[in-house]
Parts: sequence; C-alpha cells; structure tokens
Amino acid sequence: MNKVKVFSVALVALGFTAHAQDVELAKKAIDAEQYEKAKSILKSAVNAKPDNGKATFLLGNIYMQQNLADSAKVFFQKGLTAKENPGFNYIGLGQIDLDNGNAAGAQFNFDQATKDIKKKDVEQYVYVGKAFTNSEKPDYKKAIATLLKAKAIQPNDPQLLMALGDAYYADRNQNESYKAYSNAFDADPTLLRAKMQLGVLLKGAKAFPEAKTAFDNVVASNANYGPVYRELAETYYLWGNSDKAKYKEYTEKALGFYEKYMSLTDYSLTSRMRHADFLILAKDYVALEKEANEMKKLDNVNPRILRYLGYSSYENGNADAAIKALQDYTGKPTNKIIGRDYLYLGLAQIKKAVPTIAPDSKEKIKVDEVLFNAAAANIRKAVDMDKPMANDLNDIGKALFDQKLYKYAAAIYEIATSNPNSKNYLYDNFYLGYAIYFENAYKEGGEKVDVVGLKKADKAFENVTIASPTTQEAYIYRARVNSLLETDPVAQTQMAKSYEDYIRVVTEKGDAELSKPANKTKFIEAYQNLALHNKKDKAKASEYINKALTLDPANADSLNIQKALK
Repeated sequence: MNKVKVFSVALVALGFTAHAQDVELAKKAIDAEQYEKAKSILKSAVNAKPDNGKATFLLGNIYMQQNLADSAKVFFQKGLTAKENPGFNYIGLGQIDLDNGNAAGAQFNFDQATKDIKKKDVEQYVYVGKAFTNSEKPDYKKAIATLLKAKAIQPNDPQLLMALGDAYYADRNQNESYKAYSNAFDADPTLLRAKMQLGVLLKGAKAFPEAKTAFDNVVASNANYGPVYRELAETYYLWGNSDKAKYKEYTEKALGFYEKYMSLTDYSLTSRMRHADFLILAKDYVALEKEANEMKKLDNVNPRILRYLGYSSYENGNADAAIKALQDYTGKPTNKIIGRDYLYLGLAQIKKAVPTIAPDSKEKIKVDEVLFNAAAANIRKAVDMDKPMANDLNDIGKALFDQKLYKYAAAIYEIATSNPNSKNYLYDNFYLGYAIYFENAYKEGGEKVDVVGLKKADKAFENVTIASPTTQEAYIYRARVNSLLETDPVAQTQMAKSYEDYIRVVTEKGDAELSKPANKTKFIEAYQNLALHNKKDKAKASEYINKALTLDPANADSLNIQKALK
C-alpha cells in the first residue's frame, strides 16, 4: 500500500512538473513572438489540466496581444475557476477594464490578483505592471510604481527588471530604462530581449550604426531569435529615411530582415499584420496587397485586413477596390479606425472623381462633384483625427492645381491649412489663396465672384506674410484678391495696403530685385491700382500714375488713367 501511495505522489509531482514545463515553453515561444506555437502549447496544457490557472492567463494574454479581447476574456473568466493560480486571471480582466476606460474596475481586479500572494512573490506584480504599460489606455507612472514595489521585494528578478525597463521606455525615461534592461541582462544573460532592448534604445536615439552593432551581438548569441530581425528591419528603414542617398539600399535590407523575422516566427495573422504595417512604412504596396490576400485566407472576417487591401489597392491603381474595402472598414464604428484610413478612402474617391486625361488634351475635365465632396469630407476627418495627416495633402492639392481644377485644389488646401504645425503650412496657405484667386479672377458671363472664398484667400495670404514677411508674391496676390471685391471698402483699403507692401518689400531687396522685368510689370500694376484707389486725391493719384509712366511711358492703361485724372 505504501508503494502505491508513493507511486501516486510521484505521478502527481511528475504531472505538476510537466505542466510547469509547458508554461515555461509557452513563455519562451511568446518571447520569440511565436504566438501560434505558444497558443498550441497552452491549449494542450489547459485541456490536459483545466485547473492550470496560469496557463489560461497566458493564453488569454496572447489573445490580448492579438487584439482579440473577447476571446481573451473567455479564458480569463475560465481561469478564475481553476484551483491553481486563479488570481493571475484577475490581471487579464483588469487590463480589459483599463482598455475600456474603467480604471476603478481595473484596480479592483489588480488588488484581487495580489491580495493573497506569498510575501516573496513578485510575478503577479510584474504582470500588473505590464498591464498598465501595454493597455490601450496606459498609465506608465502606475506601472513603474507597481514594479518598484516588487523590486523592493526581489531586486534582481530579471523579468521584473525587464518589465520595469519597458515601463520606463514607454514613459520616455531613457536613462532608467537603460539601467533596468542592463540589470535584467546581468541577472539573466540568457534573456536576449533585454539585450535587444538596449539596441532599441539606440535606435530610438537615431544612433543607427550603434543600434545595428547591438542587434548583431544578439544575432551572434542566437541567430534564431526572431524579434531581433524585426528590430534590424526597423533600424534600416529609419536609417534609410535619414540618409536619402542610401534609402533604396537600406529599405531593401529592411524588407529582407523582415522576411527573416517572419520565417522565424510563425506566419500567424498577428505576425502578418505587423509585417503589413511595416510594408506600409516601406511603401512596398505590391507586397502589401499580396500579404493582405494571404491574411484573407487565414481569417476572411478580420476587419483589419480591409485596411491593408484598401491601402494597397489605391497605391496599385485600383480605386474601386480601395473604396469598397475602406468603406467597409470605416463603416463599422467598432473597428479601430485611424486617420490614415479616412485619408486613403478620400484619396481613392478623388482618383475616381477626377478622370485622367492627356496633358495636351483640350477636353474639359468633368469632376464628379458628389464623390469629390465625399472625398474632401473623409480627408477632413483624417486630419481632425490625426493632425500630421495634413502633411500628406500638399501633393494632392498641387496635382489638382496643375490640372487647373482650382476650386477642388482650394478644398484640399483649406483642409491642409487647418493644422498650423504642418511642415507645409506656408506653402499650403499660399496655394490656397492662389487657387481661390484663379478660380475667381476669370469668371465669365457675368458670374459673381465667391466673396466667402476670396476672404479665405485674403486670410491665407495674410498667414504667409506673417510667417514670411519677405515673400513678395503673397503681397501682390493679396492685393489682387482684394481688388476682386470691388464693392467692399475694407477690401479696397487692404488692396492698396498690399500693393504698398509689395513695393516696399521688393525695394528693400535692392537693385538686383528691382531690375527684374517681372517686378517692373508688377510695379506698374501696383501704381495703376493705387492711382485709381486714390482718385479723389488727384495729387496723390497723379504721383502714382507718374511713377507708372516713368517705368513705361507708352503704357496705354497708365495713359488712360492719367487722362481720366485731369
């Protein structure tokens, strides 16, 4: 009987060891970003032993990383009923609460997870800290405070130090992050992620050669550690952006390293989506479309695939497919829509609304007004959601301007100028005013000018002169814009002032600028309009027209104005 009892205890111990090994194997797979492999290990562990609460928590955590909160919640709730380590699952539920903006609910769950732990245990605190860091609504200060509390208990726990480094990094505290990662690697030299993160810090500081060396050292330690190749890919991409002479070479290297990363992970949907995001950065839209179609085979209902199909279809010349994919994606409020989704939808709609004709064609371009207005509305949504999207509008407006579609160009430039911090703010304001002026300057058949639009143009040119007081063209065009508002006395006063400012700015630049034929013509225009504006003051008006005639004694318009003033 005693032999049977001893044998039974040995079996239980063996079973416990096997399940602990499964958890450790799964953790290594998660660290290597082999999520499908980790899920397979953990599902087997849970099926073999449903009371393994830590396995259900880790499985739920993977689903959280894959943005599948509903699936994660199922495992967390199941894990709460486990006999072993059920408390970890409160941490997962707490992160879901954080993501949903329920900070109080999250704190309650975190307290439940840590209330009955042993005095020297810190693993639960590590995962609570990670939850605060990785949440969609993160609180880095609370993450750091939680992890420092645990550090006081176990100052050399490598996973704790690693999590602390991540929290400091997210909180933009590079020095403390570096210390934490270094200490984590010292505590466990097999912890390659800590060593890799030291390179990530260098990459973030744009020390690209040093970052590459750091990542090469990780590869030397373990050439099959997949995440380091993703970091190499991102490093070369950023390096190419900062060194335009090597942009093509480094982008190709980046794409090669990303393929290596994919081959060492598991080509799961999560890895493919991360790859797709990188392909967008690298502007490899042919590869993006291919990847999107591969993802579709894996999960035809995942809405994010529509984003990739939309972007790549637009860039590859298929506006209809882009519109369909992005309308389907943005049409569901539950999807995580970003500004670029609306931008690409608007771009695709413009491509369809504005037909392409030969540059030398005499045919008038017929724009689909309804579709163009929908496009402009979507582009405005993009900029409202993400102000830097305004940086992408300059080329779009210029393309419409070059086709003499001034009204439509102005609509795009108006959106672009809504962000005063845009890198193209000065240029976009100038072309906004420029486009509105040309749209109104040559009205036919008694058409009325757009008073509201012209006032926008006046403001746009004023913005240019404030930001760049020596930009003389802004003054002359501001004068011309206001000259079209013939019945507005305020506009006429501004017209005169702008012509005077133009004369002043050009004169201050000296003889080289004054002698240019284009400026001579514009000086004559300015003097003629100033003479007409001051016609009630004949002496002043005569002074202006005499200046015009000095520049060109035979100018018919100047002679007629002189005659009218007598």
